[in-house]
Amino acid sequence: MKPRARTMKSKSKADFYLYAIAHNIRSLHNVGSLFRTADAAGVSKLFLTGYTPAPADRFGQVPKEIAKVALGAESFVIWQRSLSLGRVLQNLKRQNIYIIAIEQDAGASSLFDFDMWKIRTRYAGAAYIVGNEVSGISPRGLKQCDLVLEIPMRGKKESLNVSVAFGIAAFAFRSRP
Repeated sequence: MKPRARTMKSKSKADFYLYAIAHNIRSLHNVGSLFRTADAAGVSKLFLTGYTPAPADRFGQVPKEIAKVALGAESFVIWQRSLSLGRVLQNLKRQNIYIIAIEQDAGASSLFDFDMWKIRTRYAGAAYIVGNEVSGISPRGLKQCDLVLEIPMRGKKESLNVSVAFGIAAFAFRSRP
């Protein structure tokens, strides 16, 4: 099944775009989960950067691992593939989009203390980035972000699966006024 191109609805004053960026995600299952969650949370567009696999190959075939988890969501979510995270971030910033990294980092603030209202009043939208399952987002990538947020951890492992963190962030952003 080929990905369908969809046009964005015209933006009203009440609309606020929420973009998501999946950078260097290696697992096809995780990519499928990201698409399913992006659809459920109403993500405006999902950017796949670095070596994150696309939901369709050059022949329009969906890898079975993505299809199994996405359950068709890859057909409904608007997505774009780019090797360069930096280029995607530059383009979004030109469109007045606030860039947020979701990453365990010493300088990060809690996702749950974040005031989305301030962003909604000053920006056309927000984009959040999740990174590689093991190494996360590179220091260079973090420097390009306006803010780094983390999901507070209680356990000893201090990590979540990237698709779980993606979902928590998507619904946290959507649930705030």
